Amino acid sequence: MMNTSNNYALEMDQKDPLRQYRDEFYIPLQSDNRPYLYFCGNSLGLQPKKIRAYVEQELLDWQNLGVEGHFHAKNPWMPYHALLTEKMASIVGGHSKEVVVMNTLTVNLHLMMVSFYRPTSKRFKILMEYSAFPSDQYAVQSQVKYHGYDPEEAIIELIPREGETLLRTEDILQTLEEKGDEIALVMMGGVNYYTGQYFELEKITKKAKEKQCTVGFDLAHAVGNVPLKLHDWQVDFAVWCSYKYLNSGPGGIAGCFVHQRHEKRDDLPRFAGWWGHDQSSRFLMGPDFHPMSGAEGWQLSNPPILPLAALNASLSLFEEVGMPALIQKSRHLTAYMEYLLKEIDTNRISLITPADPTQRGCQLSIRVKEANKTLFQTITQKGVIADWREPDVIRVAPVPLYNSYEDVYQFAQILQEEVKSNR
Repeated sequence: MMNTSNNYALEMDQKDPLRQYRDEFYIPLQSDNRPYLYFCGNSLGLQPKKIRAYVEQELLDWQNLGVEGHFHAKNPWMPYHALLTEKMASIVGGHSKEVVVMNTLTVNLHLMMVSFYRPTSKRFKILMEYSAFPSDQYAVQSQVKYHGYDPEEAIIELIPREGETLLRTEDILQTLEEKGDEIALVMMGGVNYYTGQYFELEKITKKAKEKQCTVGFDLAHAVGNVPLKLHDWQVDFAVWCSYKYLNSGPGGIAGCFVHQRHEKRDDLPRFAGWWGHDQSSRFLMGPDFHPMSGAEGWQLSNPPILPLAALNASLSLFEEVGMPALIQKSRHLTAYMEYLLKEIDTNRISLITPADPTQRGCQLSIRVKEANKTLFQTITQKGVIADWREPDVIRVAPVPLYNSYEDVYQFAQILQEEVKSNR
């Protein structure tokens, strides 16, 4: 049974089979050398200590080999991206040929929509959640306009019921049932950045496929955070960044999934680049594009090795731990934070993230009454690194790789003290 004592937190940390992984990360320090309470991994993950060695290896090979590093580095640069493929595929539930690490998230989203948003006069609409991350909104709007449609007419936004904050799965499925014949593409976030709601992607995909809709997901807040089985769920494509829960560093290289049923489709248009060309003839420098099979065929340029090395270092930790163990700790640690927050006797704050652990990751979104940002500012001054999202939410994410139960306990104590002070 959970309780509100510090002894409980200390006991849980002692029992935590993943506790040693906290020491694999740099925890930012305050001016008095006390570690911050860092709950912002849903925005930027902390730096794994082993990243330095991985990146320095490539710097050393560049220093000593120059261009020959493409073939003779310790980890030759030509196929370097393939070192990450299996690790990445295991996190998203894909086959190795379905996954590639490349570009940045919104670039990948545009590349995917070039291929998979194929509007017709009768089926031209895109279904997405209300209040999706702005970059997704901008990308979808621009693609719709590019094809000559009015976003007001072509974009269907899933809006919660009156008086509610979260989307109900039955309402999403009902929308697909009623309007599916008009929908060319379902393009939703896997986890909503604001509420922390993890959508039931398997059910959504199944219904969308019944209506012959193409299905894509932005997994920026889902990858490395929640269970994913993209291949089994029959998702057409997905994109994600790697600097949040995957800890690749600010602006780190992103990833992409394309289901294997599309790997040899000649009818799909795509924006081509030479790194996506058949590697057996790439250096013949011919004028005609022949794509590699699988997700690699959507690559454009040779990838940046230093960001790849940083992500490779972090993914090695995921490979050691495994997603099942991470999710098990995540659910218990997040439930503990939820329990402590609900024990705070106040009407100044409330949780808007789903209570069902299968419908959220580790993020909890705390709504502040009257959108008073002062509470966020005061807990920041007390050593909490979280983030504020307009108009009224403090987002906190107890990440299982490096956050402890004592972190959570101390955060709840600070928040309770500030809530009670009425500042």
